[in-house]
Amino acid sequence: MKLSSSQFHQFLCAIILILLELLPVYKASYHDYSDALSKCILFFEGQRSGFLPEDQRMSWRGNSGLSDGWMVNADLTGGYYDAGDNVKFGFPMAFTTTMLAWSVVEFGNYMPPAELRNALVAIRWSTDYLLETVSQPNRIFVQVGDPILDHNCWERPEDMDTARTVYTVDSPNPASDVAGETAAALAASSLAFRSFDPVYAETLLRTAIRVFDFADSYRGAYSDNANIRDGVCPFYCDFDGYQDELLWGAAWLRRASQDDSYLNYIQNNGKTLGADDNINEFGWDNKHAGLNVLVSKEVMDGNMYSLQSYKASADSFMCTLIPESSYSHIEYTPGGLIYKPGGSNLQHATTITFLLLVYANYLEKSGQTVNCGSISASPALLRGVAKRQVDYILGDNPKGMSYMVGYSDYFPQYIHHRGSSLPSIKDHPQFIACTEGSVYFNSSTPNPNVLVGAVVGGPGEDDVYDDNRAEFRQSEPTTYINAPFVGALAYFVANPS
Repeated sequence: MKLSSSQFHQFLCAIILILLELLPVYKASYHDYSDALSKCILFFEGQRSGFLPEDQRMSWRGNSGLSDGWMVNADLTGGYYDAGDNVKFGFPMAFTTTMLAWSVVEFGNYMPPAELRNALVAIRWSTDYLLETVSQPNRIFVQVGDPILDHNCWERPEDMDTARTVYTVDSPNPASDVAGETAAALAASSLAFRSFDPVYAETLLRTAIRVFDFADSYRGAYSDNANIRDGVCPFYCDFDGYQDELLWGAAWLRRASQDDSYLNYIQNNGKTLGADDNINEFGWDNKHAGLNVLVSKEVMDGNMYSLQSYKASADSFMCTLIPESSYSHIEYTPGGLIYKPGGSNLQHATTITFLLLVYANYLEKSGQTVNCGSISASPALLRGVAKRQVDYILGDNPKGMSYMVGYSDYFPQYIHHRGSSLPSIKDHPQFIACTEGSVYFNSSTPNPNVLVGAVVGGPGEDDVYDDNRAEFRQSEPTTYINAPFVGALAYFVANPS
């Protein structure tokens, strides 16, 4: 039977409607990356410890931790609470700082001027604190706050009355991981500040050199020290060894100083410090994939063939991320999110997305692609993988939810965060004691204070997300989820398509 043109048109429309009904329902994939970037940086104001400045924009927060460090004759005020608690953990804070600084170093020129300024302010809130943690010779303060006591309370940071224990490592005891990451943070930040505050940048670099010497001279993991182990473990124990932080710190010092001694260090110590190990991880505890990407810039910019093994590892890592590649072995959820087992999955998605974009820029500048066996991974392909992750986090997912608080109309309302879930000290100035906060934790009412920009731990391997304060692996935001996301969003502000 021959169909008329109008019948054929009706038939075609019916087929299209049936096909559309079979597709998963996602929100429209237009995103306001500028708005998301602004909020992603604003989040850090909600995590501030110390005396808040007059231009504090997260207005429901107040001063906190003003006596931190007094028991060890040091001023350890300032810095960031790592997540939804009130402890200042030095290891993840230093990594957060490195990633904020790397975001500015690679993508600062993509940021609107106001957001570049806000990003530098966010970095400095941390670097000022990190400088204090290493202000005494051959000593590093690695943590402020007893995490056991803190985690047993549901208390606003402005009210906290648990022990503000200071965890200290003195030479010859080792802290290569925290000291190495702190050196990386200060060196990376010196690059970020170089054009804006050269005197401060020089202070950061000079201190980074000294702190790296401490890390390298007394080798070992900070969590192996018996006097602090019970305070840092299992929260931010060094599970993956300290060797990667030594290479990472040296690589950042090489980039910031252009000193050949650091180039020699990463050449000569690569094998002994395990540069070829665990190449598929990047986060606060394992720097390998990030190290390989960072060092690859030397190879591509200056034909440093002695560092070729780092670039080969970076290439290999990129190939594992591409589903179409014969080397692919990174897991994705059905909705397309990078997934790694363990808690707080979006920390993996944001760090890996950041590395994809950085590596794409390095490849493009040197006119290269990556050979992934069956396919060639171009800069555009890597950016496409990264964009799918960013868009998923902002709402293009099976749930249609933005996993960034305050972005879009549908985002988590019950995040695992003390300050957000308890009434603000501005609205409820009366003291709320340790156990009195439980009524707010168990409340079925959404959090009264919106922690704008916070990216939560995110959904599980099945794309399911339970908006529930008790499900902390999914509902708790952290600084080290947001920090690399700043760089990723900055790239897409300038390159939305």
